[in-house]
Amino acid sequence: MTHILAIDQGTTSTRAILFDAQMKIRAVAQEEFPQHYPTSGWVEHDPSDLWSTTAATCRAAIEKARLAPGDIAAIGITNQRETTMVWDRKTGDPVHNAIVWQDRRTAPLCRRLREDGLEASVSEKTGLLLDPYFSGTKLAWILDNVEGARRRAEAGELLFGTVDTYLVWKLTGGKVHATDATNAARTLLYDIRKGRWSATMCDILGVPMSMLPEVRDCAAEYGLTRPDLFGGAIPILGVAGDQQAATVGQACFRPGMMKSTYGTGCFALLNTGETPVMSRNRLLTTIAYQLDGKPVYALEGSIFIAGAVVQWLRDGLKIIREARETQPLAQTADPGQQVILVPAFTGLGAPYWNADCRGALFGLTRNTGPAELARAALESVGFQTRDLLEAMQADWGGAAAGDAGIATLRVDGGMSASDWAMQFLSDIIGAPVDRPDVLETTALGAAWLAGMRAGLYPDMAGFTRGWALERRFEPAMDDPTRQAKYAAWRRAVQATMQA
Repeated sequence: MTHILAIDQGTTSTRAILFDAQMKIRAVAQEEFPQHYPTSGWVEHDPSDLWSTTAATCRAAIEKARLAPGDIAAIGITNQRETTMVWDRKTGDPVHNAIVWQDRRTAPLCRRLREDGLEASVSEKTGLLLDPYFSGTKLAWILDNVEGARRRAEAGELLFGTVDTYLVWKLTGGKVHATDATNAARTLLYDIRKGRWSATMCDILGVPMSMLPEVRDCAAEYGLTRPDLFGGAIPILGVAGDQQAATVGQACFRPGMMKSTYGTGCFALLNTGETPVMSRNRLLTTIAYQLDGKPVYALEGSIFIAGAVVQWLRDGLKIIREARETQPLAQTADPGQQVILVPAFTGLGAPYWNADCRGALFGLTRNTGPAELARAALESVGFQTRDLLEAMQADWGGAAAGDAGIATLRVDGGMSASDWAMQFLSDIIGAPVDRPDVLETTALGAAWLAGMRAGLYPDMAGFTRGWALERRFEPAMDDPTRQAKYAAWRRAVQATMQA
């Protein structure tokens, strides 16, 4: 048993990655799947796509590495968070498509709950805000809008889960209905202080508690896979939501350490230790990871559109054919133009939390072209990251601060491979940006959780010593330019929200 299989189930694709005993990647398999947009602001997945791509990529990775099931010590799962699923307890049949974390259909419900004065108490219990982003209102929508769903749920016939829960249930042949603390903390139903499902939140949203999975540590026993799936049973020993798995994979184990992951969206987490820090700047208080029954907390800022803005350049505007074309295109942009893109395609996340505003472009001239739009798209990710880090700094009270007010930022995810984007990020936040040797930090975090539990991988201290830097980006922009650019961004955001 010399390998760990990590399942990385994301928003647009599923990947299976095999790590060897030295935590080096041995094989990777990936499959994309379609997103469904029934109407404006709605985003769904077909649950069968999530499951079929998971099973297929796991088999493909095992075959590529020429391994037998007996060579794999454990499986670790990391997943797109907040995406909401409901299925039949006996048959496993979903009652509706999965409602994706990006979906905004429950904005009216969130608005009504805020108007009822509930947000402060909700935040105190869950660490979250009343926003369509989270699972609880999505679950309420399914119960209220799928014929017979509420009746069946109250009769104990239906189960709820985020993607990790659904995959564990499918992998174990319906024997295990469980989630981990990091995914539970994103549902709007979990009391992060007491470490249990909140009856109060379930009452507010009308959710029968019989639907909810058991909550376990990130490194724990999650059952055995069905023997027929991969030719033999394999234990599932690690589960964490994707951003928490990346935090683990970046070895951000000390309070004050920060990471930012650039995938479809962007998610920055600041480790705050064993005590939850409640945000005064509309950030989220969440669980970074939980081991041996002890949660470690984090402040999190969530940006809905990061890598997705490059997809928009490719698929919407069709000014690039591949994502990698964005960097050389941006480098040719006219330095005299200051085009700003506010990519509020599905609203704005932290620290604004405006579900209703939509994207906008500012500073267009007759000479604005693809190069300027590409630069504005990449810069928008840096600007949004600074929004998050400034809010974190204000909440954290300086313990994580460097001279510029922001500590070194560890980055990962697809967009972090862009030297241009990472240099601009360092410039605009005025702090070093560290890119690790292993960019697959999300999968690595899930693998380490499972491998550590299996006894194959080192403990936390040993894993921390193994973290390696690939490149550090140092700020090269002068402060007046930095502040002028950021001020223009802030004006553009305010105008977007007022439109």
